[in-house]
Amino acid sequence: MSNPISNLRILPTESSVASKATAPREWGFTETLRGAMDQTKQLQATADIKVAGLLDGSGMDVHSAMIAVEQADLSFQLMMQVRNKIVAAYQEISRMQF
Repeated sequence: MSNPISNLRILPTESSVASKATAPREWGFTETLRGAMDQTKQLQATADIKVAGLLDGSGMDVHSAMIAVEQADLSFQLMMQVRNKIVAAYQEISRMQF
């Protein structure tokens, strides 16, 4: 079965793992979430640059600007769904009685 979200990089690349300390370190939830948020921020910045280039007439292609905007939008929607799941899990745990 193939993963439909295979293009989303949530694990560090091998080069970034090799560049860190030699002791193996576990990649945790916080780092994964922070990486996904950084990727979303980068896509939004790229979309902003392409739209600004389109508006000031510096030769930016309309299609590439629209593709960048849609990528940023989809990434943001995915992050919002992840946030909603985290909030729902927190609320479920807070309702538990120990």
